[in-house]
Amino acid sequence: MAESVAFQISSFKRGGYIIVEDEENSEDFYIIRQGKVVEYRSVSIVQEEEQGTVLGVGDFFGVLSCMAKRPRIETVQVLEDVSCIVVKRHQFGDLIQKNTAIAMKILRYFGKQLRYYDSQLTQLHFKNSLEEDPAHLFAIGEYFFANQLLIQAAYAYLRYIKYCPDGGYVNQAKIKLAKINPSPEKLQPKKENFYSLYEDGQIIFLEHEPGNELYIIQEGKVKITKLVGNNEVLLAVLKKGDIFGEMALLDNKPRSASAIAFGPTKLMAINRANFEPTVQAHPEIATKIIELLSERIWIIYKQLSNSLIPDPVGKLYDALYTQLQKARVPIRPGTSYTFDFGPEEIIKFVGFSSGEGKLHLKRLMDQDKTIQIMDNKIVCKDIASLENSLKVIKRQLEIERKKRSGSGSGGMPPVI
Repeated sequence: MAESVAFQISSFKRGGYIIVEDEENSEDFYIIRQGKVVEYRSVSIVQEEEQGTVLGVGDFFGVLSCMAKRPRIETVQVLEDVSCIVVKRHQFGDLIQKNTAIAMKILRYFGKQLRYYDSQLTQLHFKNSLEEDPAHLFAIGEYFFANQLLIQAAYAYLRYIKYCPDGGYVNQAKIKLAKINPSPEKLQPKKENFYSLYEDGQIIFLEHEPGNELYIIQEGKVKITKLVGNNEVLLAVLKKGDIFGEMALLDNKPRSASAIAFGPTKLMAINRANFEPTVQAHPEIATKIIELLSERIWIIYKQLSNSLIPDPVGKLYDALYTQLQKARVPIRPGTSYTFDFGPEEIIKFVGFSSGEGKLHLKRLMDQDKTIQIMDNKIVCKDIASLENSLKVIKRQLEIERKKRSGSGSGGMPPVI
């Protein structure tokens, strides 16, 4: 990458730390010009991360926390003297215009990471979830047909026939289509210059369907749903300015969820062919997408890492602290905070059954008198104390991680 006075160059000595997990300062991220670092986390979601990931020239780190404006979720330590380009959050648009390739690299990496994390989270919550495959479109059509959502069923059957012309249910799909006899204009959006106009309930795309476009909502709302077993689960309701569908564009895999117009909706589509030129001409689009991906990955990582904490009390501490971070609550000694949820919600968040969750929560409150339940809300009388308790737990996890990986970082000092 060509150097520019707009970007600071910083050097770090072997053994030093550039980023430490959970630190609040995340105003910048780094691109390696020379040398190597190792990136690791106290809880590893990907098994290969157990001993840390070695990064070298051209690699980047710290982007996720920087663009999500969230505390760091990784520790980065210098393996050999390193020189880095330091990019401030507000400089991201300049970086894209000077070097679109690095923006595309970040986008593709985030797309791959989010797809993996999302699949892990889906398996955690929905044990019977299916790998994305167009062959499942027939089953979605059957679900819609059984629920008298005939236009949606027709859309699913047509997509099944298109993508699985030799599939075992093609004849059944054609028979159902003949019964529905949908008018073509009900299945396709109306066009208005560069925009697509959808009616309420009209399908934009279905999970398992191949796709090569992302969408920016110009007007209206969009429901994001997923069929789990025989239930349609609402994942999100998106509004004007939101971006969706970026995953299929970034990693060339079928859609992982469905998008349905929620009232009259106007969308702008960007496809794979014009994505890179669009990013270069309008860096704010790439910035928005990366901010969106960063926030999603940060939240999913927190949920997944919580599920891997072995101690039930540690899970509860981590879940409460994550809620403080999500609400961007400043951590100051002696500060009291009332969470906007009670015992049942935090128990569900960490995945305990009601019975075992109540026992673990009682154990937590017995050993930590700063945490109480008042008016069916969880109250922490000193959020700095909560943070310190979690640091002790994470430090123990880090010691155990280094033991498993065989002495960790080659004799370098421990994270403090």
